[in-house]
Amino acid sequence: MTIKAAQFTTKTFTIQGTAPYVSNKFSSEAIEQMRAKQAEGAQAKKGSKKEPKDFDKCYQESMHTLPDGTYGMNAAAFRQALVSACRLVGFKMTLAKLALFVDADGFDITDHCPLVRFTKGTPEKFESCTRNETGVADIRARGLWQPGWEVELRIRWDADLFAEADVKNLLDRVGQQVGIGAGRPDSKSSCGQGWGTFAVVKVA
Repeated sequence: MTIKAAQFTTKTFTIQGTAPYVSNKFSSEAIEQMRAKQAEGAQAKKGSKKEPKDFDKCYQESMHTLPDGTYGMNAAAFRQALVSACRLVGFKMTLAKLALFVDADGFDITDHCPLVRFTKGTPEKFESCTRNETGVADIRARGLWQPGWEVELRIRWDADLFAEADVKNLLDRVGQQVGIGAGRPDSKSSCGQGWGTFAVVKVA
């Protein structure tokens, strides 16, 4: 048996939003509430006092931020979306996980999530009604980028499994059928809001 050396190719794909992108990073407040509840263990009670919600803080903390203060998207989310799109074309997702990668521009300042930087677009505060896992209605403040936002994705892939056209077409499917961020078509808990869709406008 002979094992070939891996042959990887990297290209930069510029994508442009065709719908709003809504950020969905866990805020420090949500994380702290979960931590406190778990730390209390059996002592946790339903009737515990709730602190007032700071909507401005929730908005700021819903967005991924790089050390230089710019905003980004979760690079791993794009990789997951590419793998998910393989279901549409009958390609084994287990193989795609080993063959498709998205290079990060940096890491989030709080949770160290790998990020790709926005190259166009600025966020605005957006409040929407949603339901928690318990079914309780909630209002969440998040960052929203209007259609036209842009990101440059450096995608690295195994050239023995994918050609450049394959990757481009797969990313096209992500943009139209999977989406990215909150309210995307391929949302785990619903059919989404039609947010987070995009088109591939340049390959370099």
